[in-house]
Amino acid sequence: MHVEIWSDVLCPFCYIGKRRFEAALAQFPHKNAITVTWKSFQLDPHTKAGDYPNYAQMLASKKGLHPEQARQMLNGVTAMAREAGLEYHFEKAVVANSYDAHRFSHLAHTHGLQDAAEEALFAAHFVHGNDISDTQTLVQIGTDIGLNADEVTGVLQGIEYADMVKADIQEAAEIGVQGVPFFVFNRRYAVSGAQESSIFLEVLTKSFAEWQQEHAPATLQTLNGQVCTPEGECV
Repeated sequence: MHVEIWSDVLCPFCYIGKRRFEAALAQFPHKNAITVTWKSFQLDPHTKAGDYPNYAQMLASKKGLHPEQARQMLNGVTAMAREAGLEYHFEKAVVANSYDAHRFSHLAHTHGLQDAAEEALFAAHFVHGNDISDTQTLVQIGTDIGLNADEVTGVLQGIEYADMVKADIQEAAEIGVQGVPFFVFNRRYAVSGAQESSIFLEVLTKSFAEWQQEHAPATLQTLNGQVCTPEGECV
């Protein structure tokens, strides 16, 4: 069964949602029958590295908050991340453009490494404070997960996978995605946000049961007559 996840590397709830979904998947008895695809979504396609010195300043600017209010909000998100087993460091996270990171993710998908790419991108951004719009950063992440450095460099220097990023974003608009993370199960059910693992497990169970019914082998009602078998018997 297919699960699609619309996400942006710059979204702190997307990494938390990833962990909570993974926790649900680990409890799911049919986890080996689940295929996950990450889909591109850009919260702010116009942001560039250097536009904001840090996340607190970005929040204060975009939401009209006092810097201390913004820091308190980020402290709350950091605590939520810690409960999911993640250590966020907003004080050193680089607010950047995620466009090339999405193209990189699509490249990784062609090699069966998309989930590893998403995990490494999130960690680079929220844990290690790396600039995920920087080519060398992405090349290093690529080699760390098993991609060829020259191939990653070639993709980032060109426009490969740009059409796939655009298609993902357009598709998100068509199905009504208002924010990320956004999880779609078997194109039948959707979960918006970094919900608790129990919610993901419930939807996994329900959607998989329906998927099994849809893909069950056909049961034929047979009218028996005279036949010949491969063993040479004709009856």
